Amino acid sequence: MNRFVRGVARAMVESFDLPGPVLEVGSYQVAGQQDLIDLRGLFPGREYTGVDFRPGPGVDLVADVEALPLPTGSVGTVVAFSVFEHVRRFWKGFEEVRRVLRPDGAFLVCTPFYFHVHAFPSDYWRFTPEAFDALLESYPTRVLGWHGPDRRPLNVWAAAFREAAKAPTEWQFADYRRRLGEYAREPLGWGRRVRFGLGRVLCGRRPFAPHLDRERWRTEVRRAA
Repeated sequence: MNRFVRGVARAMVESFDLPGPVLEVGSYQVAGQQDLIDLRGLFPGREYTGVDFRPGPGVDLVADVEALPLPTGSVGTVVAFSVFEHVRRFWKGFEEVRRVLRPDGAFLVCTPFYFHVHAFPSDYWRFTPEAFDALLESYPTRVLGWHGPDRRPLNVWAAAFREAAKAPTEWQFADYRRRLGEYAREPLGWGRRVRFGLGRVLCGRRPFAPHLDRERWRTEVRRAA
């Protein structure tokens, strides 16, 4: 997780109605990155359980998202950031998330797209915005988002709301966009700005677009017909 993605999570949490209890999938906190990846503080006052396939900091329950040891309809909000690229049978994980969610529940998910292979324990998948929309089509309301070049997005995210959930109003969606603009930021350092700017002049913009457009984002709401 980087600062931009943490900003996405913060914008979602502060803008949408997200009930408790909260389940975070992939909650292991890598040493030295706690300030970025510790999402508990975004949900003050709500019961929070962190689950991961390995024990360690931030993990309350050791389990596999493909077979969550939780009762059906027992969770209000599921958060899974930078996780599902590592889930071998990701479709089973999506099914399990929906199973444990209450009818008024919400699912927040984000994965990298244009990113190097990173094995924890393995790196299997990349998801486009349309892939998330298809995987989450059983949720009547989906808020999709991505940043970077349209054809090479850096990260893709979604907030999916079940049938009895408080789906975002137009005002909440506008507030979410405002907060994205405020929180979802990871500017280039001056040295990289100079290098990529020079590269753009010499070689054209396209090779450097993922870096130059890293703070350029798009988001939209899709609802069941």
